[in-house]
Amino acid sequence: MRVIIAGGGIVGLTTAVALRAAGAEVLVSERAPEIRAVGASIGLWRNALDVFARIGVGDGVEALSTPVSTWFHDAAGTRHRAPGSTEADHAFALVPRAELNRLLADAVGPGSVRLGSRVTGFAEDGDGVTVRFADGGDERADLLVGADGVHSRVRDVLLPGFGAREHRGHHAWRGTLPSIGEPAGGSVLTVGRDRSRGGYTRTYGGATMWMVNQFDVPQLTGTPKEQALERAALLSENGWNSALAELIAATPEEAVLHHQILFVPPLPRWTSDRVALIGDAAHGLSPHIAAGGTLGVEDVGVLARALAREPDTARALRSYESDRRPRYAMVREHARAVEHAADAPAYARHYAAFSHWMLAPRPPL
Repeated sequence: MRVIIAGGGIVGLTTAVALRAAGAEVLVSERAPEIRAVGASIGLWRNALDVFARIGVGDGVEALSTPVSTWFHDAAGTRHRAPGSTEADHAFALVPRAELNRLLADAVGPGSVRLGSRVTGFAEDGDGVTVRFADGGDERADLLVGADGVHSRVRDVLLPGFGAREHRGHHAWRGTLPSIGEPAGGSVLTVGRDRSRGGYTRTYGGATMWMVNQFDVPQLTGTPKEQALERAALLSENGWNSALAELIAATPEEAVLHHQILFVPPLPRWTSDRVALIGDAAHGLSPHIAAGGTLGVEDVGVLARALAREPDTARALRSYESDRRPRYAMVREHARAVEHAADAPAYARHYAAFSHWMLAPRPPL
């Protein structure tokens, strides 16, 4: 089987590693001139780490990982967890995106990654799919995987009219910098006033990552750093979380990342006979539940198993879709509950319910 993968981010590269390990010939088409990552670090749950272990890169990912045990704080600094929840419900690994992408690209191999290359369209027939590229060329494959994110061109061709949309009023600010002596335990997540959230934690290589976000954001003024500091003030009564503001203040202005959050609306389908959407291209979520990366890597595991079990590509893709779409319907319900949690105790309850459901054993495909 020859597979062309549009997108050289975490999910696209993981797809390439998994299918290459299963014997497929893979080509990753990445529009950027180098393998890079947008954002600082990514939280990955056990589900994703299990997939990495199965495809042979688990030890490398573990070496990059910082274990995090989540507590939820209110603006006064009181810690909360849901009654009856377990430590497993609050454990994840924080992994630097850039290093993870490089690890995965090395596992794919440079000969299977084409940089500065953008998929612009495709045409299917009974024998395969012809993939078109921005330089005017085209190539044949047995399968095209659209792992090209919320702005997926593959999705635009497969399903016109289902482009990414603004999560209106939801903005996020992030940064990573060398640790500056802040308490090592971090604040992970604080639920503050005016629907604000944020926190910080140590990560790989002596660095610390911080994040703040807010729903129903009023008109923004000032620089991104000033905007982030304004939200940090909503997360710290009596100065208990002053380290968060100090980290933001110490971050160079040009290193402060600000994003209007986008999401992908529910799609009528994720696949055709020779094309599959995966990761954010299929189901980009507002990232306030910190599970988007894990869910995308889960997609890879399910797709790889379906293709290994079913020799007919079209039937394998239908099996993959039938597994994933109901799961995402439930994810969206949990995400809405977490988003609208009014305070830290409510957030902790909804998060624990989502985590417990997400981590529950599932029958193999």
